[in-house]
Amino acid sequence: MMRGRRRLLGVAGAATFATAFAVAGVSGPAQARAAAPTGTITTGTVLPASAALATSSVLATSAALPSLPVSASLPARSAVPARATGYPPFTAPGKTLKLGAKGSVVKALQARLKELGYVPGSVDGRYGGATLTALWAFQKVQGITPTSTVAARTWRALENPRAPKVLVPRGKASRVEVNLTKQVMVLYRGGVPVLISHISSGSGIPYTEYATWNGKRQRFSGSARTPTGDYKTTWRVKGWHRSYLGQLYNPIFFNGGIALHGALSVPLYPASHGCVRLPMNVAELLPGMLGKGVPVHVRGAFRR
Repeated sequence: MMRGRRRLLGVAGAATFATAFAVAGVSGPAQARAAAPTGTITTGTVLPASAALATSSVLATSAALPSLPVSASLPARSAVPARATGYPPFTAPGKTLKLGAKGSVVKALQARLKELGYVPGSVDGRYGGATLTALWAFQKVQGITPTSTVAARTWRALENPRAPKVLVPRGKASRVEVNLTKQVMVLYRGGVPVLISHISSGSGIPYTEYATWNGKRQRFSGSARTPTGDYKTTWRVKGWHRSYLGQLYNPIFFNGGIALHGALSVPLYPASHGCVRLPMNVAELLPGMLGKGVPVHVRGAFRR
């Protein structure tokens, strides 16, 4: 079990380092460039400098709204079929890609991910952090072990993609489904998945942490679980929100203090205190796509 986790950590760590190299120097929106609010807070997770640089750089990529798949034949409340037939055809270039790659083949990858509802950032031919997390989400939906390398199996899946597994077949046409087993979030509109994202949910590891909150040093304990169930989106904050357990970017709350939010670290395993962490570029888009009172369905359990 520990070997498996170290392997995932190794993939995520190597990818983060390479992402920092690949996307450094890109400028972003004014809100993204602003530093997170300062405050005296100590949490149990120390983000490595390389990870902070890499993932904050992801926010600097301009990710346009994912295009809707062609789905006129699907009723608004129908379950999406196992294989999505409404997507435009795609012929894979077939060239193996690694993180940091540049060029027309990367553009083809980004454009395909985008039209399938994933969020690879700008279609700019640069394989950086936003493209990596979109790729991870796609691979997980297809049943492929997440990796930063785009090889034959992933190209074949891009040619003939599976739609995400529907967790609530009779759910409302507009809803969010959080799949804890796959560590994937899907936003539906009109019964069609329009945004599919890699996530990191609650670690399930009990925590005790100390933070200066309301002027006093306090002790906070919890189970670090993301509870399953049926909820609705409630309040939200624009930009960085300081909680007693850390900083949340563009949080959209749906279960008390549990939110969908951007984070500077979204690894390939559950790592949060209970919230659903999103890549920063996804968290930049989501508030404009997800209103108040929208159902949020959380299902499954991650197996380490």
